[in-house]
Amino acid sequence: MAADGRAPAYARSVLRIIDARTGEPVDAAPARRGLTRIEAHTDGFDVTALRVLLVADLLVRALELGGTPVWALLDEDRQRSELRAGAAALGIRPFEEGRDAASGLGEAQVLHVVREGGAEPDGVRVAVAPVHSEAPPEEADPVALRLALLSRRRSVPERLDATALGEAHDTLVGWRRAVAAWAQQPSRPIPDEVRTELRTAWEDDLDVPGVLGVLRWVETAPDLPDGARFETYAYADRFLGLDLTRDLGTPA
Repeated sequence: MAADGRAPAYARSVLRIIDARTGEPVDAAPARRGLTRIEAHTDGFDVTALRVLLVADLLVRALELGGTPVWALLDEDRQRSELRAGAAALGIRPFEEGRDAASGLGEAQVLHVVREGGAEPDGVRVAVAPVHSEAPPEEADPVALRLALLSRRRSVPERLDATALGEAHDTLVGWRRAVAAWAQQPSRPIPDEVRTELRTAWEDDLDVPGVLGVLRWVETAPDLPDGARFETYAYADRFLGLDLTRDLGTPA
């Protein structure tokens, strides 16, 4: 709290998302911090559908980190079991079904996460570009698949192939080893400027590549204590959902 009694500026930051209908940014949270409802429209099951669900999951995480209550809904009648299994494998939080559950939860902002050229519900639409891959690779590490799907902004089409999955896997292995090593050092606070850069990135239309860029800088930044590196990665992972602290306590 500032000396004049006002909350610090970062506490008032708001996730802004581009509405696909207008091309203009809108606040993802209601003005009075009421409920935000996120509806995912997948149009069946394929890798692009998983990317739609992943973007919805990132919206949930970013809003919750900002203190906004969220209700996530899967608006899809086809291949629900496949969608739910694929989402669970990628670490995507479960979606509810039916809109009646939101009654009595206060003012609602509604965000519809859709694939480009897909469903056109009334209200704010968060469009997700396609993934060029015929089917979810069954042999892929699910978390590496999640990272590969996060590597580009949601408005940019993505080609998912063995090279992209291999690079994502190698990045995960390296970061998890680093996080486990940093955790052995005394904890240090996240530098204010680093925390601000992370939040600025994910609150700018879910700029995940921007978040990943901050982590790459933190990994090798000179004069940054290892304890601060650890806390930064653990904090960012609350948004990314990559289980970066998985190897804590395991032998190097």
